[in-house]
Amino acid sequence: MCQHQPACPTAESEDREAALPVAHHPEQGWSLLCNGVLLFEDTGELLPSGRIIAPHRPLSTVVTAA
Repeated sequence: MCQHQPACPTAESEDREAALPVAHHPEQGWSLLCNGVLLFEDTGELLPSGRIIAPHRPLSTVVTAA
């Protein structure tokens, strides 16, 4: 799918989120990357194969007052 040089990471690569967006719809909460991955604002992903990647946003740092 990707026509960029150098080519973006494939949908099966660990760094697949580094691919460039070809469609971005923040009002709907998703972006389509050039490798065919649907990336959702909650960091979940839908791969072209139909495989689902659960959201993986970092846990918030809890700050407690002394």
